[in-house]
Amino acid sequence: MTQDRQALIRMELEKNFQPTELLIKDQSHLHAGHAGAKDGKGHFDVTIVSQAFDGVNRLQRHRMVYAALSKLIETDIHALSVKALTPSER
Repeated sequence: MTQDRQALIRMELEKNFQPTELLIKDQSHLHAGHAGAKDGKGHFDVTIVSQAFDGVNRLQRHRMVYAALSKLIETDIHALSVKALTPSER
């Protein structure tokens, strides 16, 4: 299931941002027993580098990523940590 979720996250982020770099880590194992993990949803850490973030502040970048993943947040993602950068910030 984890690989399926990561593949879905990757597909949505690639479709929306055409990233030059994308790293998705499943951190769910670190939250075993956590109240939010009981629903079966996962905890993920995403680092994404995209030109789409050029001229966009950090809060707006996070909102963009959350919007792109909104359906998965309802069904598969309990927690999401985002690091969104432009290529020049990498």
